[in-house]
Amino acid sequence: MNGYSLTALGLAGFLLAMPCDPAGAQPVAETAAPSLTDYVDPLIGSGGHGHVFVGASVPFGAVQLGPTNFYQGWDWCSGYHYSDDVAIGFSHTHLSGTGIGDLCDIVIAPYVGAVSPERGTREQPEPGYASRYTHDQETAEAGYYAVKLLDDDIQAEVTATERVGWHRYTFPEGVTPRIAIDLEFENGSGRATLTEMAAVASDRVEGRRFSTGWAKDQRVFFSLQSSEPFASTDFFLKGEQAPAGAEGAKKADVAVLSFAKGVRTILLKVGISPVDEAGARGNLAAEAPGWDFQSARREAQAAWERALGVIRFQSGDAAKQRVFYTALYHSMIAPVLFNDHNGDYRGTDKKVRRSADHVNYSIFSLWDTYRAAHPLHTLAAPERVPDFARSMLAINEEQGKLPVWHLLANETNTMVGYHAVPVLVDAVLKGFDGVDAERVLEAAKATAMRDERGLDYIKQRGYIPADAMHESVALAMEYAIDDWCIAQLAQRVGRTDDHEYFLKRSRLYQRYFDPETGFMRGRRADGSWNTPFDPFVSQHRKDDYCEGNAWQYLWLVPHDPEGLISLLGGEEKFAARLDDLFTQDSTKNDGASLDMSGFIGQYVHGNEPSHHITYLYAFAGQQWKTAARVRQILSEMYSDRPDGLCGNEDCGQMSAWYVLSAMGLYPVDPVGGLYVFGSPAMSNAEIQLPGGRVFRITAKDNAKQNLFIQSASLNGRPYTKSYIAHADIVAGGELVFEMGPRPNKQFGAAAEDRPGKPAAPHSVTALNTGAAPKREAPPTSR
Repeated sequence: MNGYSLTALGLAGFLLAMPCDPAGAQPVAETAAPSLTDYVDPLIGSGGHGHVFVGASVPFGAVQLGPTNFYQGWDWCSGYHYSDDVAIGFSHTHLSGTGIGDLCDIVIAPYVGAVSPERGTREQPEPGYASRYTHDQETAEAGYYAVKLLDDDIQAEVTATERVGWHRYTFPEGVTPRIAIDLEFENGSGRATLTEMAAVASDRVEGRRFSTGWAKDQRVFFSLQSSEPFASTDFFLKGEQAPAGAEGAKKADVAVLSFAKGVRTILLKVGISPVDEAGARGNLAAEAPGWDFQSARREAQAAWERALGVIRFQSGDAAKQRVFYTALYHSMIAPVLFNDHNGDYRGTDKKVRRSADHVNYSIFSLWDTYRAAHPLHTLAAPERVPDFARSMLAINEEQGKLPVWHLLANETNTMVGYHAVPVLVDAVLKGFDGVDAERVLEAAKATAMRDERGLDYIKQRGYIPADAMHESVALAMEYAIDDWCIAQLAQRVGRTDDHEYFLKRSRLYQRYFDPETGFMRGRRADGSWNTPFDPFVSQHRKDDYCEGNAWQYLWLVPHDPEGLISLLGGEEKFAARLDDLFTQDSTKNDGASLDMSGFIGQYVHGNEPSHHITYLYAFAGQQWKTAARVRQILSEMYSDRPDGLCGNEDCGQMSAWYVLSAMGLYPVDPVGGLYVFGSPAMSNAEIQLPGGRVFRITAKDNAKQNLFIQSASLNGRPYTKSYIAHADIVAGGELVFEMGPRPNKQFGAAAEDRPGKPAAPHSVTALNTGAAPKREAPPTSR
């Protein structure tokens, strides 16, 4: 499919507009091209360690409605794993690709049998409301999921709007249909702290579930409406039935809705809200006023078709099409809407904001997504970027700092860094309307100057002592990236003092470089190196690194590759060390985090700190080596199978890497506004831009063996650089790569053709003396 092809939706509209033959004959149409949603397989990444959400949603929707398994460990963090074959029911919220389990709120389970609050067990689902299923009778599509529940012979189907989950259950003949509502189910860390339900009409149940876990105080409210009246409603708490009409029934954790015997098909609509039951009821009325399940399904799939249609990707290989569009789909599961249809939402301080002046979002997995997912959003979902930014700024006002890892009105403080900063700064520097640069700078500075999570040591000593905090190297190196971003914003708005202060902090990563071993190492409070030292060792959350070892963290300087090149002794030694990374023994990882997966030597594609590394060759004038490694990763670390991701999806980051890299681009510096060239995996791609502009990328003579860029042109003119600016992309135009089987080592080799910036002076010796520098006062606010 190329930019001049009619999509399935476009072709359908074209045919409807054609006049009929006067004699009444209908025109004969060519076979429509596949819809882009036809390439999406939500089961990709549901096996292995991908942890992706499986079920029905719309792009960035609040509802992710899908099957929920009994929790069996880490690989069930999303609530579903492809290896499983027992579903408890269908829950309305899920996480996609995280390494910690939570959510799976409001489980709906259709079943046949006695009225009971028992869900059964993984080993023996009957006589509970859980059921076995098989993948042979399972359908997973963008916006729709269906499965046969084998134990009770029930056909289950779900779809979704932004804030409403739709259910359609078809029961066998002659039975009494029952549907359980389970508010007590725990997925991993989540545990219910308050559950309430009440039948407010003969066809409606409303209630709430508060829980604690990864999100310490998570609150969700719901309003459920049925297409059929209830014959009876039974409420249970801790397995005991509440007397009919008793006030105690409102404290129920399980409800069983029974229907008239012989009813075959039951539809449910479940609105959810972060505010209250009235908000959930309002969402139902606004988004699902009727009872046409098929229409809701079509609308969900049309929403995905529009979202995916922003990028037209053609490779000639159906498997690559599936991987690409599934990756683009996965990149649009999170962040999620976190407000009601009328704009109300609950803030981190638990106060309700009425009719907010922005569209509010949550689930910001920023340690992961600042690297490629959010840069991808600036191209593929630019209309949402200002509200992502305003949501983060609102969180800053509600909790006193920018989000770290924000989960539905809860700050989890998971992972290291304060990576709302690069996302916000990137939005400002790329010129998005509605993102106030001064407000961003003040929020970023206030966050960076807090006395928490090692920042007090950064201000006092210029490094975080390894004998004071675990993960000291990871903390400081991620902070340096964020401080670089603050410096760039300060420079943009003319704050010279702020620029100089945070620029200096951005170079503090150099204090961790040990010239003797050639690695970034932890330093003790007295300035000495932390010992013993083994660059292969990674003790999860117990040593100097975070989900990695010294081999990976050596390269975590995406904001200053020139400085790292200098530390490593120049371009040739830098490139040689990169070569070494990919050839080391990949089995030397005793005690390593499960997140470390997808090894090529000691390169770890399954975890985010490695994601920019292959692109660093271009900074040393060896773009062809970047091409070779990128093509290897595209081919070996992604597939269209259930285990088609080599590591956690992490709310879109793993997939965003693929989407950008398959088009031949990757943003190394998160706020540099440059995309470094790799090795495109397509024949052509088109990015549909605001204002009707289009940016085309063509890879001529691309093939499995033709992985090297021979030359390039931009808008018809020779282009010798190994990168392209964001401004050139959003202006529209055409980038053409000529591909070939052998490296053109001159492409991008000249100093003026490399990505990055002019080399800045680095006082390496002074920074590595181990002496604690005098504490500096923070820049004054203006």
